[in-house]
Amino acid sequence: MESLKACVVIITGASVGIGRGTAIYFSRLGCKLSLTGRNKAKLDETVFLCTEAGISPDNIITTTGDLRQETTRKSIIESTIAKFGRLDVLINNAGTLYTSLTLSTPEEGYDDVMDVNMKAPFLLTQLAAPHLIQSKGCIVNVSSICGSKVMPEIGVYCMSKAAMDMFTQCVALELAPKGVRVNAVNPGAVVSDIYRRANTNSKYENDEAYQKFLVQQDGLHPLGRVGQPEDVAKTIAYLASDQASYITGQLLYVDGGRHCVSSTTAKPS
Repeated sequence: MESLKACVVIITGASVGIGRGTAIYFSRLGCKLSLTGRNKAKLDETVFLCTEAGISPDNIITTTGDLRQETTRKSIIESTIAKFGRLDVLINNAGTLYTSLTLSTPEEGYDDVMDVNMKAPFLLTQLAAPHLIQSKGCIVNVSSICGSKVMPEIGVYCMSKAAMDMFTQCVALELAPKGVRVNAVNPGAVVSDIYRRANTNSKYENDEAYQKFLVQQDGLHPLGRVGQPEDVAKTIAYLASDQASYITGQLLYVDGGRHCVSSTTAKPS
């Protein structure tokens, strides 16, 4: 991953889960990081872990805010360019879900999922594209196996990730002539707070319920375990590096083989 050394990388949703794991992993690779998140305390924890992994405090900046807000999106791009003078990699990772049968999902649940998972990265990518064209950089979107697999009780999340997959390939086609590659990683279940947030209508907010969920998920992945953030981070790094210089428009499953298993057909509760 030598080609990533000193690259300027934006990572959204860097305060927990895959975003935090990716920030830490890219710190070890010698990148310069622009990290975003809604929770300042958790984002500060990520910064601390990144410095422990070897990044100089001078090579990391943060933006705390809601990606649904135009001011936040503009601040991310403007502060990154002001600090580092360039942008090489955009990692659209921030995401949320809402647990509900599709036709029972309230309008605010639908809007939240679609705005965070699709509208925000769409608009942030528009802002980042001119800088990525200048650097011949790349984009890695964090999608999900749910973009192609039906999962019970998270229908709107599945819809948002299907849109992310198509967005990835459409933008890859448009930016390829300009030297910018665009790919996505599609994880299965990964240890992350996304399943436990109060605003997701989650059934797994307490530790016992969440651990039972993870054990159940272990058995649904052919390799016998759920993913860890670093599993996804390593794949993101590969797609961002020169090792993937001839890869664009790819949707890469990082799911322990779960995409090989038939879609869940369990009767919704």
